Amino acid sequence: MSARAFEAFLTRIYVDAAARARFKADPRAEAQAAGLSDEECAALENTDWIGLEMAARSLACKRKLNRKNHPRNSFSNTLENLFTTIFARFGGN
Repeated sequence: MSARAFEAFLTRIYVDAAARARFKADPRAEAQAAGLSDEECAALENTDWIGLEMAARSLACKRKLNRKNHPRNSFSNTLENLFTTIFARFGGN
């Protein structure tokens, strides 16, 4: 398996709670189902579960914060962009 596919599997484990629960229940079966090699499956059987959960929670908080603070989600920023666009088209010379 390529490094990119292995990283994609790990990313899914970090961001998808259901995938993480399945992985915790049977790491080897989930890794094999994702097409990982025997070496990769064996390595994942020794996962630091506490570290995995901490990292997953941290990523979830960061994603939530990024969505909350994204300019697209700010009403005042949306209004500011709207008025700037209108002024540039119709109010400015």
